[in-house]
Amino acid sequence: MSSASGSITTEHRARKRFGQNFLHDANIIQRIVSAINPAAGQHIVEIGPGQAALTTPLVESGARVDAIELDRDLAAWLSSHFASASNFRLHQSDVLKFDLSTLSEEPRSLRIVGNLPYNISTPCIFHLLSYAPLIDDMLFMLQLEVVQRLAAVSGDPQYGRLGIMAQYHCQVDHLFDVPPGAFRPAPKVTSAIVRLRPLRDRIHVARDEALFQRVVRDAFSQRRKTLRNVLKPLIKETGATELPVDLSLRPENLSLADYTGLSNAFYEARKNTQE
Repeated sequence: MSSASGSITTEHRARKRFGQNFLHDANIIQRIVSAINPAAGQHIVEIGPGQAALTTPLVESGARVDAIELDRDLAAWLSSHFASASNFRLHQSDVLKFDLSTLSEEPRSLRIVGNLPYNISTPCIFHLLSYAPLIDDMLFMLQLEVVQRLAAVSGDPQYGRLGIMAQYHCQVDHLFDVPPGAFRPAPKVTSAIVRLRPLRDRIHVARDEALFQRVVRDAFSQRRKTLRNVLKPLIKETGATELPVDLSLRPENLSLADYTGLSNAFYEARKNTQE
């Protein structure tokens, strides 16, 4: 994201390999800051601060800001630009390898924000979801198509593994869209702002989350096939004979509740086989 100040705004050229598109539209920036509503006492982690379009108001709010930036040149500029801000700390690192627990071990203590590069948005979200107990909320700028996948439910064309896993862990709210012209350089796609709030009281609970993840991953690995075909290895491995869903259906026909129920049925079958 970009700032209106600092020489880097004219000198730094967006790098394709980092998926950089810098936000410059002041109205959009204000809408995002209002959606975040930062305040003193909060601990905010910003992913990809870029040219500090969001970073500046976040730091000015009095919140503690830990920024994760991979680009060495931007990291150097950010460190210099915020050198006098005692509530700012820069981590020159790849977010996909960054351990959030090094920032805090307190439950629900971190707020995550960022303009996620399109090329890493999905793996980044899965990485962050592994730290869900530490996170209060997450607000991201993503490609509109990714936000639609995150919010999709059974029956929607965008429904799949990403939406199921995100909604298992979080409440997903698609807040508003951002046109290509709000960025430099302008991307070829529309972006959107999404808020993810990790759930504290889940309605649907998988007894073995690793198994749940595998069921969903295997199901959507060949989404045109029926569940009977794609889940055949798991059925054989667990010895499951009775499952709570119609195996002639395709993966997109099952809801989150169906997938947790299916996962728990495999869990019980495996447990009974081992006893």
